Amino acid sequence: MPTQIKGLKYAAFAAARRPRRKRPPSYAFAPGATFAYSERPPQPPTPPASPGGDAGLLDAYSHAVVSAVERVGPAVVSVHPWRGPEGPEGVGSGVVIAPDGLILTNSHVVRGAAAAEIIGLDGRVFRARLIGDDPDTDLALLRIEGGVTLPYARLGDSKAMRRGQLVIAIGAPLGFEATVTAGVVSALGRSLRGERGRLIEDLIQTDASLNPGSSGGPLVNSAGEVVGIATAVIAGAQGLCFAVAANTAALVVGELIKHGRVRRGSIGIIAQQAPIPRDLARAVGVDQPFGVWIATCEVNGPAARAGLLPGDLLVAAEGAPLTGLDDLMRALGTDTLGRPMDFEVIRQGRRLTLAVTPRERRR
Repeated sequence: MPTQIKGLKYAAFAAARRPRRKRPPSYAFAPGATFAYSERPPQPPTPPASPGGDAGLLDAYSHAVVSAVERVGPAVVSVHPWRGPEGPEGVGSGVVIAPDGLILTNSHVVRGAAAAEIIGLDGRVFRARLIGDDPDTDLALLRIEGGVTLPYARLGDSKAMRRGQLVIAIGAPLGFEATVTAGVVSALGRSLRGERGRLIEDLIQTDASLNPGSSGGPLVNSAGEVVGIATAVIAGAQGLCFAVAANTAALVVGELIKHGRVRRGSIGIIAQQAPIPRDLARAVGVDQPFGVWIATCEVNGPAARAGLLPGDLLVAAEGAPLTGLDDLMRALGTDTLGRPMDFEVIRQGRRLTLAVTPRERRR
């Protein structure tokens, strides 16, 4: 009997040493719960579709450049001006801005030529005549002779551009057609001195490479709109390239189509920038350091008829300060022709206001 009890005791000890299996937790569902069952076996997850072809290899930047080039590229042409009987001389670029063959390019590309040979992206050769040019903005307009229908590009709003925005330059540098470079807008509102001494205003500065032969080609935004016309490169500097803003180009195109030239105002004076003595400025109530000093008035010219005299100092036009000849030229725009303008003048220590009616400036 003791032996049996002892065996039961050891069996109890062994059972206590064995690990106990944990019961799974119990779950309770709310009363009235309903259940849905599916007889379909579980399906493996569908892997994401991978893009195929070249389109899948393009990132957003490349896609923007390619898309813009595909839109505008067919409208870019090579311009070979005819300056003599020997044939085309020199090469530049241009962009077709109307389907009937209206081409925008640089004035310096077609300087001295009345016609030009145009080569399209598809290799077709056309002859174009010069409608007009404007050296003060370095723009010129050509029209292809004969009835044609060509791919064309649309002028965009250059005032909507922002620094850092992507731009693409398309042209024919060194005669290589359909060459594309890309960059960003480095600065807006730049000014450069033109051939006649007048400032070319509202230029777009970009680091998109421009080379000889790119002049006259379009500067394009990612939407495929022409926002500028390539005009100049600063020699010896990297990334200093400039384009005439599209808004300026639109104004020039309108004037060239209507009149064959861009009309600008003149008041018939020879003048120069001159400092305003501080005491004189304080006495007459102006706070600008410079004005426009009249050296000569043209006989019977607008200034002389209005009563301006040599020695007068122009300080404002229509309320806008005149601190130099650039301000005066800017004030005498196309919309001033035949319209009286109020000029503020300092004469013998007094401040006067005279009404002058500009005429068209002689070329």
